[in-house]
Amino acid sequence: LAQLVYNDTRIRNHFQLRVWLCVSQNFDQMKLTRETIESVASEFESVVSGVSSVTTNMNLLQEDLSNKLKGKKFLLVLDDVWNEDPEKWDTYRRSLVTGGKGSRIVVTTRNKNVGKLMGGMDPYYLNQLSDSDCWYLFRSYAFVGGNSSARPNLE
Repeated sequence: LAQLVYNDTRIRNHFQLRVWLCVSQNFDQMKLTRETIESVASEFESVVSGVSSVTTNMNLLQEDLSNKLKGKKFLLVLDDVWNEDPEKWDTYRRSLVTGGKGSRIVVTTRNKNVGKLMGGMDPYYLNQLSDSDCWYLFRSYAFVGGNSSARPNLE
């Protein structure tokens, strides 16, 4: 669902910058900040500049990211977030506040605690697919044209 929204033409036209980052379980705020800088820089600069590629100083990384986002309306998707440490997230979020008015951050997670920790809007929970919807989805991708009649034993 988040990918559909992220790739929608209206979203592309609405935001000056779109960044998709996979976070997963091994959350490292320095690595995430550096990856954000690299993604932002790749949209606006031919080369990643600044100290971000060599420094291990979190304050310098945050300053670099803040400068790169300054005044730009962005959509940031943090995909598959697991970490529940509010201090780490607050440190990362401080770098994002310089973005332009209307900037948005979308977080995908399977952990309800992460959703609560991030604040903002109420989470949107995806329901489990029905058996018929699962079969339709599988059939659409597994068979040319979605035609499974050559393999009736799979139904």
